[in-house]
Amino acid sequence: MPGPIISMGNSTPIPTQTTSTVEPTTESPVLRKPFSSKDCGSTKSCLRDPIGCDPETDPKCYFLSFTSDEHSVLFELSGPTEGYVSFALSHDKWMGNDDVYLCARTDEYVNINPGYVTGRTHPTLDSQDTLTNMAWRLSDGVIQCMFRRKIRVPADQDRFNLDRSYYIFLADGKAEHGMVHKHHHQPLISSEKKYITSSPENLNGSRSPFIIKVHGALMLVAWMTAVSIGVIVTRFLKPLWPESTLFGQKIWFQVHRILMSSTVLLTCVAFILPFVYRGGWSKHAGAHPFLGCTVMALAVLQLVMAFFRPHPNTPRRMIFNWAHWGTGTISRIIAVAAMFLGMDLPALNLPEPWDTLLLSGFVTWHVLTELLLELHNLFIIRKAKNVKDDEVEIIDSALGETEGHMIKKIVLTVYICGNIAFLSAFLAAINCV
Repeated sequence: MPGPIISMGNSTPIPTQTTSTVEPTTESPVLRKPFSSKDCGSTKSCLRDPIGCDPETDPKCYFLSFTSDEHSVLFELSGPTEGYVSFALSHDKWMGNDDVYLCARTDEYVNINPGYVTGRTHPTLDSQDTLTNMAWRLSDGVIQCMFRRKIRVPADQDRFNLDRSYYIFLADGKAEHGMVHKHHHQPLISSEKKYITSSPENLNGSRSPFIIKVHGALMLVAWMTAVSIGVIVTRFLKPLWPESTLFGQKIWFQVHRILMSSTVLLTCVAFILPFVYRGGWSKHAGAHPFLGCTVMALAVLQLVMAFFRPHPNTPRRMIFNWAHWGTGTISRIIAVAAMFLGMDLPALNLPEPWDTLLLSGFVTWHVLTELLLELHNLFIIRKAKNVKDDEVEIIDSALGETEGHMIKKIVLTVYICGNIAFLSAFLAAINCV
C-alpha cells in the first residue's frame, strides 16, 4: 500500500541549527509529483544513481539536476531515505571545505539548508537567505526538494560561485531531531568537474574511489585466479609434463613460480593503495584490514621460504614441504574471508546479495574442482598400486604417472574458463560501482 504523500510550497522550512527565520515566498512551486529525467542532457544537467535511472518511475533513484538562467540556478534533489539527502560542490574528490545543500526530514517536514563542511566533520548549516523558490515533498520513503540560488553570492563566502567547475557529491543518511548523521554509504562523486552554468549534460559518477577499485581488482586477480590456478597446477598436474623444461626448470614449477610471484607482487601493490587513499590506518573497516595485513605477511613469508627451500634430497625438505603447504593454505583461507568482508565495505560496496552469492559460487567451484582431481588421483593410485583403503595415507599426484592425463587437461581447461568467468563478473561489477 502506498504511503502518504506530503508536499509543501510557499512554506518556511523549520531551521535546523539556526534561529533565523525565512519568510514564505509567493514564487515557490508546489511539488505534486516526482522529478523526471526526461529532459536530462537537453535542458538540464543530471547526476543519477543508478546510471540512467528516472525518479519518476524508480523510487530507488538518487537524483540531482540543475538548470541555469542568466542570474540563478534551479536545483532538484531527491532520493530514497528517511533522514536526509544532500549534495555538495567540491574542488576535489575529498570531503572538506565544500559548499553543501541538505534536505533533511524532521517529522513530517523537510528542512532545506545550505551549509559548509570543514574537514571530515558534520556540516555547519547556514541561513536560508541565499535560497529561493524552496519546495519539498515526502512520498513512500523518498525525499524531494527544490530550490533556486543566485550564481554569485558575494555576501556569503561559504557559497561557491556557480559559474566555475566543481566535483559534485551526492549523499544521504540518517537524521534525528534536525541533526544529520554520517552518510549511510560512500557518496556518489562525479567523475569529472562540471561547470554548473555550462551546457546541460548527463554526468557520470561513482561511489567507489578509483584507487579502491584498483585495490579490489588486484586482490581478486591475485587470490581468485593466480593463486588458485597455481595451486591446482602444482598439486595435480605435475605428471602432464614429467620431463619438459622451461628455462632450465620443469614446466609445472615455472608455471607455479610465475603465478605465485605474480600473486605476491599484486598483493604488495594492492596492499599499499588503501593506506595511500586513507592516509593511514582505517578505523571503520572492521576486520578486513587486519585480515589483509595477515595475508600480506604470509605471502611474503611464502616467498622467503621458497627462496631458501632445501634441496629435494635433504632431511629438511619434508619440513619445508609441510610449512610451505600449511602457510599457503592458511593464507588462501584468510584471503577468501578478507574478500567476503571487503566487498561490502562502504568504499567499494558491491551489490548485495549478488556479491556474496557470486563469491560463494567461486569457492564452491574451486573446492569441487580440487575434490574431483583428488578423487581422480585416488582412482589412478588404486589402479596402479592395487592397495587397500587403509593403506592410503598421503596422495602423491606423481604416482599416477601418465594415466588420466586427458581428464586432467579437460578439468584444468574447464576450471580456468570458469575461474576467468567469475573474475570477469567481479571486475565488471567493480567497474560499475
